Amino acid sequence: MRRTVFNEDHEAFRETLRAFIEAEVVPVYDEWFAAGQAPRDFYYKLGELGIFGINVPEEFGGAGMDSHKFEAVLYEETARAGVQFGGSGVHVLLALPYINMLATDEQKKRYLPKFVTGEEMWAIAMTEPGTGSDLAGMKSTAKLSEDGTHYVLNGAKTFITGGVHADKVIVCARTAAPTAEDRRYGISLFAVDTKSEGYSVGRKLDKLGLRTSDTAELAFVDVKVPVEDLLGEENKGFSYLGHNLASERWGIAYGAYAQAKAAVRFATQYVQERTVFGKPVAHFQNTKFELAACQAEVDAAEAVADRATEALDAGELTPAEAASAKLFCTEVAHRVIDRCLQLHGGYGYMNEYPIARLYADNRVNRIYGGTSEIMKSIIAKNMGL
Repeated sequence: MRRTVFNEDHEAFRETLRAFIEAEVVPVYDEWFAAGQAPRDFYYKLGELGIFGINVPEEFGGAGMDSHKFEAVLYEETARAGVQFGGSGVHVLLALPYINMLATDEQKKRYLPKFVTGEEMWAIAMTEPGTGSDLAGMKSTAKLSEDGTHYVLNGAKTFITGGVHADKVIVCARTAAPTAEDRRYGISLFAVDTKSEGYSVGRKLDKLGLRTSDTAELAFVDVKVPVEDLLGEENKGFSYLGHNLASERWGIAYGAYAQAKAAVRFATQYVQERTVFGKPVAHFQNTKFELAACQAEVDAAEAVADRATEALDAGELTPAEAASAKLFCTEVAHRVIDRCLQLHGGYGYMNEYPIARLYADNRVNRIYGGTSEIMKSIIAKNMGL
């Protein structure tokens, strides 16, 4: 089907990105996979390519684009090649919107030039041990010093993508106790320098999938955070987090669609090359029917993903629409990737085949950014139920 979501600029970016992946990522990806993370210097290459500056204003070294369509191309091309760009996704998709939305001009002058080049990689620390999706239940605290020059940060975070390599982390912490009327009150956001005394990286977590993306536990013991690194206003952090959830969930939805599309590509290629009982696997009716059904689901997910992209770029993507897109695309990807792995037979279970890695990478899509159950709750509430 003809798509209208991309223009010539996006397709030119696609060609450049595809060539970059083939030259710089594919030949060494097995090494990254074995190491459990991409090397730190890879992020400098992404900076040189301009990946980090697409949505950064021109005065701070970026391209000044106000669109997520280049990110969409990135999702498609990495999935197509069966690779990940390490923990760089959180740098752009999660951290940057908070900087663009909340940082003062003075903060942007300090943060964004190094953000664009990859000299400073960013992560965001929300989740805490024992709280999961209940962000209002966080226990980390940031208390203003008596002289008012800095906050003293204490607490712990877990499941922090990009946490090993991060140079700056947006940390959510309590600056005031919740009220009886609003347990979400009292959360603030801080740009924390990972070189600060008392800041430490704990375990690099051993994940089922996304093996090249470093994920860590973080701990803060009397970390001094200058008041100049408070993002936005005190105690309004929860509303800021909610504001950016739609774009985060769009990214997960689009990434899941791209993975499903890639899975069909991998499976189609495999069944045409693999021979059983003297025939290519593609010649069997069951193979044709399975792939046809998968393609139909991918077509539907593509339509949903494209519609959400257009709405996001127009500033019209509602929380319920983002939840619906995430729920649909991630559930489609789950079904499609599983069926495509089945068509690979035993080889589909081997990590040397991209379908196996895709199967593991995809599973988290129905968990992070809000579980499928939470998406259903959001959709149902919007329906008046």
